[in-house]
Amino acid sequence: MAGKILNYFAGGNTARGFYSLYESSLKDLDRLFILKGGPGTGKSSLMKKIGSEWLKNGFNIVYLHCSSDNDSIDGLIIPAINAGVVDGTAPHVIEPKAPGAVEEYVNLGEAWNSSQLKENRAKIEELTSSIRQSFETAYSHFAEALNIHDEWEKFYIDNMDFKKADQLTNELIDNFFGDQQLEKSSRVAHRFLGAATPNGAVDFVPNLTEGLTKRYLIKGRPGSGKSTMLKKLAAVAENRGFDVEVYHCGFDPSSLDMVILRELGIAIFDSTAPHEYFPSWENDEIIDLYKKLIIPGTDEKYAEELEEVAARYKAKMKEATAALANAKNLHDVLEDIYVEAMDFEKINAITEKIHQEFLSLSEI
Repeated sequence: MAGKILNYFAGGNTARGFYSLYESSLKDLDRLFILKGGPGTGKSSLMKKIGSEWLKNGFNIVYLHCSSDNDSIDGLIIPAINAGVVDGTAPHVIEPKAPGAVEEYVNLGEAWNSSQLKENRAKIEELTSSIRQSFETAYSHFAEALNIHDEWEKFYIDNMDFKKADQLTNELIDNFFGDQQLEKSSRVAHRFLGAATPNGAVDFVPNLTEGLTKRYLIKGRPGSGKSTMLKKLAAVAENRGFDVEVYHCGFDPSSLDMVILRELGIAIFDSTAPHEYFPSWENDEIIDLYKKLIIPGTDEKYAEELEEVAARYKAKMKEATAALANAKNLHDVLEDIYVEAMDFEKINAITEKIHQEFLSLSEI
């Protein structure tokens, strides 16, 4: 029987630039291979090939997806053997904590034809510079969008009943935990719910919540307290010894979009655009913060202002996504140059070497 895949993002293109949560995902591994090499050197394919083999042998695997390329992955974790492989090139540079003992660099540059790449030096440098500029443009637009989003939030923050918000959060805490206190230290994992990609917003909510007993879908408006509620729930879970998966917002990493408590079979998440979901499971429950916490008629009272700020926000997000798409197109051209210069037989040998070491860590 094949294993299962858990998918999520550990890095994101955000309003604060590229933001990495890789350390949280990789910190407890006993063995980690860090891949080095240019674009098109086969890093994602190497990880997918190893992952596929372990999946077929019945092992669960984790894929860390690339926020800048929907078809690529940046990391592979095999929890059963506490080992993984990760792309350690910019922007997600991975620094080893115990070089040699835990982490090991793998130089895929051993498989390229340097002479051929030198012939394309000018083109490589030009493309690299243009890609960097496209990302900077995207991050600038995301930052402007965040400022606009703050304007949007203020309409609802100024019309919110904070006493009711605290009361609702306390009710959820009682409902989730009761008097339970686990006699162990909490394991807290920080990840992204979704990511801004060249194809727009992408998330893995159905995959991440698969197999849970109960899902709470938070509805509301910007500034209606969704992230604050999630932060309080995560803090209580940690204090009581429950393992917590904390999923950050792919647009503003200081905000939270989801908390999963697998020991309780519970997920609670922001179910508004761009990751909007509706009840599809028998035990799904909606928590509507607009109805519960915001002064009735707020939408109607500020209809024109809200329409205007929403339009400005969406326009900036569209510009940012276009910049990411441009970076992806340029990156594809750069990849082609490296692909032409690669000896993939050598990459296959490197892949097999890593696979064999992983086998030595298991009972296969």
